[in-house]
Amino acid sequence: MATASKNPQASTAAAVPGAEPQYLGYLVEFENPTALVHAAEKVRDSGYKNWDAHCPFPVHGLDHAMGLREPILPWIVLGAGLTGLGLALLMQWWMNAYDYPLIVSGKPFWSIPANIPVMFEMTVLFSGITLFFGMLFFNRLPQYYHPVFHSERFKRATTDRFFISLLADDPKFNREKARQLAESLHGSNVEVLEG
Repeated sequence: MATASKNPQASTAAAVPGAEPQYLGYLVEFENPTALVHAAEKVRDSGYKNWDAHCPFPVHGLDHAMGLREPILPWIVLGAGLTGLGLALLMQWWMNAYDYPLIVSGKPFWSIPANIPVMFEMTVLFSGITLFFGMLFFNRLPQYYHPVFHSERFKRATTDRFFISLLADDPKFNREKARQLAESLHGSNVEVLEG
């Protein structure tokens, strides 16, 4: 769940030779998931909205510690799956019982058992496609720029380190107060993000 910077100049400031780096926020590093969860609770209670936790694997309790609400995507996927199921039923009924009915060995024109494989496949197809594109949409992916990409230490977020990023485009962000908060999280490293 990454949040992109709303500042279009953030990626160009570092590209201009001699330009002063732009201040983007703070990155706090932790060595274990327990410290990350406690720090996330502290940031949540401070009232920040545009911040994120980064970790190499799912951490139990982190969503609650960050104050995230229940996601809507499972309900959207359920709706898409039921839509696929309904369309499969309607399609097969229309083809077999209405549009081109054939009597084969005295069997009924249409019955559910013969149509279960197509119903199952359409349910899976609609659910899978909706889940894929819904995940991209709700996670704002693909994301080609994020302030944490400027940090060398952040490369360890996919192996063995845990991070919290406090971004400067948060409405509540104050540079000095954010620095004090970042230091009060007791991380192993606090880094200023500049681009």
